[in-house]
Amino acid sequence: MNIQLSDHFNYRKLLRFTLPSIIMLVFTSIYGVVDGFFVSNFVGKTPFTAVNFIMPFLMILGSCGFMFGTGGGALIAKTMGEGNIKKAKHLFSLIVYTSMVCGIVMAFFGILFLRPLASALGAEGQLLEDSVKYGRIILMAIPAYVLQYEFQCLFATAEKPTLGLYVTIAAGFTNMLLDALFVVVFHWGLEGAAAATAISQCVGGIVPLIYFARPNSSLLRLGKTEFDGKSLAKTCINGSSELMSNIAMSVVSMLYNVQLLRYAGEDGVAAYGVLMYVSMIFQAIFIGYSVGTAPVIGYHFGAKNSKELKGLLRKSLVLVGAFAGVMFATSHIFARPLSVLFVGYDADLLSLTVRAFSIFSFSFLFSGFAIFGSSFFTALNNGLVSAAISFMRTLVFQIAAVLIFPLFWKVDGIWMSIVAAEMMAVVVTTVFLRINQKKYKY
Repeated sequence: MNIQLSDHFNYRKLLRFTLPSIIMLVFTSIYGVVDGFFVSNFVGKTPFTAVNFIMPFLMILGSCGFMFGTGGGALIAKTMGEGNIKKAKHLFSLIVYTSMVCGIVMAFFGILFLRPLASALGAEGQLLEDSVKYGRIILMAIPAYVLQYEFQCLFATAEKPTLGLYVTIAAGFTNMLLDALFVVVFHWGLEGAAAATAISQCVGGIVPLIYFARPNSSLLRLGKTEFDGKSLAKTCINGSSELMSNIAMSVVSMLYNVQLLRYAGEDGVAAYGVLMYVSMIFQAIFIGYSVGTAPVIGYHFGAKNSKELKGLLRKSLVLVGAFAGVMFATSHIFARPLSVLFVGYDADLLSLTVRAFSIFSFSFLFSGFAIFGSSFFTALNNGLVSAAISFMRTLVFQIAAVLIFPLFWKVDGIWMSIVAAEMMAVVVTTVFLRINQKKYKY
């Protein structure tokens, strides 16, 4: 039975509706993990470090898709909740076309400034060459990468989350199979891993574009539109929290790499890369759930259904708490096996990675609440509060912690800083939810 945005959502229906979005985001996160696995085990430690070193910059560019997808999805859902389907379709087309143009522009300037940026961040010698080699290939697919992130959000708004899941699974398997073929069979090394990821991103971005450009059974379809600067500005402001969150996380990752090069050398960057792979997958569960619930929240907000809105918030906090407990336990149980999978060939690096896991895993107990809180306010079309939560969580708290903690606890301080930042973000999220409770009647 097809679930509609206007339905009443119990726990079971909420999980059924959001599960495709969760799996979509998890599969997208697996792209980098697959690259890391093949590069680390079949190409070498320095190329593996290069992938982790340059990936934050690539994530910044791709995250613009999240801004258009979440901000636009919330605006479209609210418009549909108000009963204006025609305007919702026009907004959908405008947002997709604008994101395509942005993707092309970012790809051009990204390729142009990649080497100076990598050098400014401290890469030199073979690490610099490998970073540029990997990054330039990925950058050619950035327009598709932006669309992929965007459509992951908009499939749920179009009431087609399962179709979005199928597209993402197809893209994920494309990446895995091509990584094995290009790296292991053809021995194309780092270039092969980058090409596999770029092609898979094209699958994830272009296939949905074709689907929505043709007659389809969803609520949305690409067609003629007209420029609406006010709606585009609202989309960007509303989605700025997700953009800020992704940019800040990438900027902070760059800072972590700089600190780790100083305190632990290339091994520190490699260990951090393993943590980020696990973190990307686990946090994708929180983000996927938040993306999946956003159009439902936006619809009921537009329809002024405060009772359903209140129930969605309460149920979501319970589910996020359950996810957090499972992730924390899983990360502790599988810390060593996961570390062995990526860096088992180097005893010192393995020891460093396992130690990092033992501290870093506590962050999973807290991160989901701030992620959902930020998305909740995006769905309510309050981009400023959403951006404030993301800004404090991913930039202010983490930068302060990663600069201060290592002065007292060296390398352990770097891992501890992530946990401390997530704890403080939960406090900020709770305050904003309390302050705005009467305004939105949740």
